Amino acid sequence: MNNNSAQPHQYSIWPKDPAAHLFEVRLTVAHPDAAGQVFAMPAWIPGSYMIRDYAKHVVTARAESDGRDVSLRKLDKSRWQADPTERELTLVMEVYAHDESVRGAHLDQTHAFFNGTCVFPAVVGQEDAPCTVNIRAPDKPVGKHWRVATSMNRSGAEQYGFGTYATSDYAELIDHPVEIGELSIGEFDVSGIPHAIAIRGHTRVDMARLCHDLQTICEHHQSFLGAPNDLDRYLFLLNAPGSGYGGLEHRWSSALICGRDNLPARGDEGVSDEYRTFLGLVSHEYFHLWNVKRMKPAVFTPYDLSQESHTNLLWVFEGVTSYYDDLGLVRSGLIDVDSYLELLGQTITRVVRSGGRRKQSVAESSFDAWTKFYKQDANATNAIISYYAKGALIALSLDLKLRSETDGAVSLDDVMRVAWQRWGESGAGMPEDGFEQLCAEVSGLDLEDFFDATVRGTGELPLEALLKTHGIEYHLRRSAGGKDKGGKAGDADSLPKVWLGAVLASRGDKSVFQAVHNEGPAEQAGVSPGDELVALDGLRISGAGCESRTRRYHPGDKSDITVFRGDELISLRLQWAEAPADTCYLLSDNEADSATNSRRNLWLSQV
Repeated sequence: MNNNSAQPHQYSIWPKDPAAHLFEVRLTVAHPDAAGQVFAMPAWIPGSYMIRDYAKHVVTARAESDGRDVSLRKLDKSRWQADPTERELTLVMEVYAHDESVRGAHLDQTHAFFNGTCVFPAVVGQEDAPCTVNIRAPDKPVGKHWRVATSMNRSGAEQYGFGTYATSDYAELIDHPVEIGELSIGEFDVSGIPHAIAIRGHTRVDMARLCHDLQTICEHHQSFLGAPNDLDRYLFLLNAPGSGYGGLEHRWSSALICGRDNLPARGDEGVSDEYRTFLGLVSHEYFHLWNVKRMKPAVFTPYDLSQESHTNLLWVFEGVTSYYDDLGLVRSGLIDVDSYLELLGQTITRVVRSGGRRKQSVAESSFDAWTKFYKQDANATNAIISYYAKGALIALSLDLKLRSETDGAVSLDDVMRVAWQRWGESGAGMPEDGFEQLCAEVSGLDLEDFFDATVRGTGELPLEALLKTHGIEYHLRRSAGGKDKGGKAGDADSLPKVWLGAVLASRGDKSVFQAVHNEGPAEQAGVSPGDELVALDGLRISGAGCESRTRRYHPGDKSDITVFRGDELISLRLQWAEAPADTCYLLSDNEADSATNSRRNLWLSQV
């Protein structure tokens, strides 16, 4: 269908009953299919690779034409078909919205938020037609001071106002999340392109500083790969509750969740760990403008939102992005080198602590994201590796390898620029072997063994040797406890000598074994995930108490451990084992020669 000649599909969405979390969605089709128009709700949302079956939130659905009811029948879990009609056809749905994640839709008396995948059905066979959306205000008194924040182009609506918006087709329609509520809005330009951040939540944010720092990040990424040709605006939508973390990328915006205390308040100096976390989230989602929103795997061009779309390349699109998000912070000057090395050490720690790295490759993790990574169970730490975290370390290894073996002539930066030229603006999807072949093409190196080992294999990454070539010392130590994320040296004398080999979580006043590591003391003693810890050596104990008590034991010591499994009290015999060196920290090598220092400086400053 030609967009220029097609009559737009007319959508409207109304916060009909905020207390009941119900939107009313209307869709009018000027020229429905003569055989009976089919409507379909997406089963998943791009960027989050799990079947979510958004149709399950549709409470009621009916069709009408010329003021008369039209029969509507359900075809399967996500599709409806209306009886044939030669006149304009309107579908009316009530949609339940009580998912506060960046992937969902949420409505109550305080705000409204939705992704198009959650509320807007597609007109099957006419997805290429342009769309208009009338975003209606709720009935008073709810929403008296609400504003609308979305990256959709306005078509009659005032800026940040209710009214009509427009998109070129259905794919664009569902790529613009919408936040409606009492919003704090900051605006800034990046290379002449208007950007904004809209914040929901009770914050005391220093908006001037926040906009300055976001501008710095965005300018850095644009200077790296160049602004996409169709990037004429960008919007950060931020939900800032008491706690939370997450993000989802879109072509002209991103939806973010981060705790309000992560944001800088007036008078704050420096970059706190919490604010650094937020800046990393922003950097990650903005880098996705290039890497996955425009340059994407071939199987995503176009998206098939009715079923899984398997690819081995999620490590490229999420892992490489995870590499460049924190690297962008140090390269842009928002954090210093020591701060960056701390973040890198934390990423290495997460991977080293995952026993799943020995069982699953990142290619397999990418392919099985739909059923494993996004559906983790108690055995996940033993069976799954994150294509985000290990993917970032593969990108780091690849970058340092290219720099070392080409004497600085080629880096991962060069590969990404060529990749963007080849698969970005063109819209052509990246073949499954495209990234690896491009790395070899740009560098002139034989990289087959490297990718076999790191992407398709489950061995250890050559990080220590590669970091050394760039003046970075790689260290591993024992963990200080459950709150130790790594990245810092720690006091070796105070570190526990033994480990339990399990993760304990508090559930009310109970301490429950959330995960049990393969071949660790807890597993060998017979502890199962879900067991409630009751006593250690005959003394009642909590999860926090277990950590402090652990420091009293030595490798080879034995203990009686008592747990509840369901309502059955079980006594087990545990033998303490030496704590593994699974916590990484990195240091700049102060004795490195000038050539090594030069390589390090180029890596951490080059764009």
